[in-house]
Order: sequence, then structure tokens, then C-alpha cells
Amino acid sequence: MTSLASVAAPAGPVGGSRLGKILVYGVLLLFALFFLLPLFVMIVTSFKTLDEIRDGNMLALPVAPTIEPWIKAWGEACIGLTCAGIKGYFWNSIKMVVPAVAISTMLGALNGYVLTKWRFAGHKLVFGLMLFACFIPFQSVLIPMARILGLLGLANGTPGLVLVHVVYGLGFTTLFFRNYYEAFPSELIKAAQIDGAGFFQIFWRIILPSSGPIIVVTVIFQFTNIWNDFLFGSSFASGESAPMTVALNNLVATSTGVREYNVDMAAAMFAAIPTLLVYVLAGRYFVRGLMAGAVKG
Repeated sequence: MTSLASVAAPAGPVGGSRLGKILVYGVLLLFALFFLLPLFVMIVTSFKTLDEIRDGNMLALPVAPTIEPWIKAWGEACIGLTCAGIKGYFWNSIKMVVPAVAISTMLGALNGYVLTKWRFAGHKLVFGLMLFACFIPFQSVLIPMARILGLLGLANGTPGLVLVHVVYGLGFTTLFFRNYYEAFPSELIKAAQIDGAGFFQIFWRIILPSSGPIIVVTVIFQFTNIWNDFLFGSSFASGESAPMTVALNNLVATSTGVREYNVDMAAAMFAAIPTLLVYVLAGRYFVRGLMAGAVKG
């Protein structure tokens, strides 16, 4: 009797645990569907004709799907006085985000390396000031940045935007790498110094090859912030040098002609695709990299 009771006893908690998991996954699925609903509306609207959109059923699938809105958004839509689509502005964003992400990530890695393995007098103060810079509102630095870009001759162009995003993102990238390198064994650095390795040799051959997870975290974070930025793009660039977000705003907010919602949604999807691809391809390493930097040895 005792053995039978002991075997049958766990059945209750197991059943309760299974029910709890079903409820949790059900709630998560409900929230996921709610969160993805705007994306679904954007996609289906971008494949509809204007007549079908005017019927008013946003959630309905396209009766006669067409890629014409995508073609028009890419190469024919009017943005301001120019009717050449968003392709030029899309490449402006690519030319801005790639060097800005690469430079800010590399400088953040160097800063994190120095602040953890080559500490100097006042390194805590320097790190504190850089950390403080992460919390400065964008709006408060617009006028000083505009003044500096004017003095450097980089105003109203992509190089100026690259500089702005590198400077503003440096505090975040330094924070990521500094926390990650804090757990890196200092004994390896000392052993390399004994073998005659210098500052950059240690960085390139030891530190950087082991920084894959945090590099992925930093690239995703910086890419998303820079690609989706509107304030700096609208403040420090205009006309044909504007990034994708500014062009998209000008396209959607236009008050002339017929409102082509399908073209607007297709343009918005073009703007969203790069960040979606980054998360799909590297998203599984994001949490892994954050957790690796959170563990202190």
C-alpha cells in the first residue's frame, strides 16, 4: 500500500504543472498575436489594390495580390518634389549604418579592454562619465552637435550622421564590452605580456577573437538604434542625403495627391526588413551575449 501511494502521489503536481504550462503558452501566444497584428496589417495592405483597401476590412487577405505597390514604393513614389521612390534613401541608410556600427563597436571594444585590463588613474571616473552620457536626451545635444558638424564641414550629409551616431553610441558600446571583459581572465593578459605581446597584439589575438557573443549584442543594438533613428536624420540631413526614416515620414505624411496606403505600407516594410533580418539571423545570440557579460568571475 505504501509503495503504491508513493508512486501515485506525484500524479497531481505533474498534471497541475502541465496545465500551468498550457496557460502560460496560451497567454504568450495571445500576446504574440496581438503584438504581430500591426505587422500583419502592413504586409496584407501592401499587396492590396486601393479599391480593395477602401472596402475597409484591414484584416482580410488580398483577393487579387499585386506587387505593384512594392515596385512603386521602391522606384516611383514621390517624396517631396522627387518621384524616384525610396531606393536612394535606403542606400543612404546603408551607407550610414554600416560604418557607424563598425566604428562604434570597435571603439567600444577598445574602451572596454582599456577600462578592465589596462586600468589607469581615474578610469572609474572616465567610465562613469561615459555611462552618464548614455542618459543624456537626444534633444539636448542637437544644437552643440549641429555647431560641431558645421565647424568640421560635415553638416547635411551622411558622414556627419555617421559621426553623430558613433559619438552617441560610444557610451553604450563601452558599457557592453566593459561588463563583458570584466569576467575575462586577467591571467591570460599577464601571460601574454610576459611572452612579449603588446597592447594591440593582445587585443587582436586574444581579446577580440573571444568577444563574439558581445559583438553580436552590440551590433544588433547599434544597428537597430541607428537604422530606426529619425531625430538625428531629420536634424542633420536633408534632401537626397536624408536616411530612410526621414524619407518614409515625408512619403506617408504628404498632403498632396491620392493617399496610396498600399504604397506607404510597402515602403514601411522596406524600412523594416533590414532590422528584421538582423534579428532573424543573429537574434538567438543576443540573449546569450548579454548573459555572458552578466556573469562575473
